[in-house]
Amino acid sequence: MTYVVTENCIACKYTDCVEVCPVDCFYEGENMLVIHPDECIDCGVCEPECPADAIRPDTEPDMEKWVEFNRKYSEAWPVIITKKDPLPDAEAMDGKPGKMDLLSEAPGEGG
Repeated sequence: MTYVVTENCIACKYTDCVEVCPVDCFYEGENMLVIHPDECIDCGVCEPECPADAIRPDTEPDMEKWVEFNRKYSEAWPVIITKKDPLPDAEAMDGKPGKMDLLSEAPGEGG
């Protein structure tokens, strides 16, 4: 099992999860985070820390696409281990459907 970041992180990018991760397996894009599925140790401490409820276990239905999504971008984006401010419109964007169109493939700053 692994945990993955899902669509609701897009345009929110809360980083509460990165500070509690014991293995630093979060990676930062311009407007979302992902978890490297091969580095995640399945501890689950990140899941309750996410204000947007965007972190899910891969054992839930239809998570295969999110495992591959997280793998792809974790190999392209820099690691993030320090909490940062969420994106300016995070509260307004939290829970909005159809956010895949807003995904930026650009890397974040990491750190």
